[in-house]
Amino acid sequence: MQILLAEDDDGVAAALVEVLYDHGHVTRRVRYGREVLTYHRSSDLLLLDLGLPDTDGLDVLRALRAVSDMSVVVLTARGDERSVVRGLRLGADDYLVKPVRLAELLARIDAVTRRNAAKSASCVRTARAGDVEVDLDARRVRVAGAEIELTTKEFDILAVLAGRAGTAVSREQLLDEVWGDARHAVSRSLDVHLTQLRAKLRRPELLTTIRGFGYRFGDLGNED
Repeated sequence: MQILLAEDDDGVAAALVEVLYDHGHVTRRVRYGREVLTYHRSSDLLLLDLGLPDTDGLDVLRALRAVSDMSVVVLTARGDERSVVRGLRLGADDYLVKPVRLAELLARIDAVTRRNAAKSASCVRTARAGDVEVDLDARRVRVAGAEIELTTKEFDILAVLAGRAGTAVSREQLLDEVWGDARHAVSRSLDVHLTQLRAKLRRPELLTTIRGFGYRFGDLGNED
């Protein structure tokens, strides 16, 4: 598994990287919160210290959850109840207080990974709304039985929305997942591609704009 470790203490980081390597995990260590938002897309799980030198780890978690649902285990010396509750409410999958036994850390990582793998396996791979069918695996779109040709970016945008059918997806998450980094992607490019996508689908109600937030793929009430 690819693990991203956000830890500013060199000694702690070195020990964790070694243990994770011994158990078959490839770990990228970063020191700053801003680096989490740069490298998270190439990782399966984030081990997040809250005491980072450039920003509070809880702020990093909040920003990450705006663009990604990757697994996150908080690993920090901050064990007060308020921090634990905030971390879990902001979307951490687990919260461990240092010092932690390495066997327990590895078991918690495995447990989080299993839960999220099971959740991903249950996700819809073909999304339907009205007479529109989006096959996420085959990258095919049919409207009223006729296949529609989309560009790579157009399909990628549609796939992010259809894969979370009925759920609001923020502009930041779309930019991050399709272009790779919400901070550096050109927002106007998303608008252009969405306009083209809607024109090709000819179903204006399929992609709902949520003012000030993002978009939602249409109602799947007739989904098989």
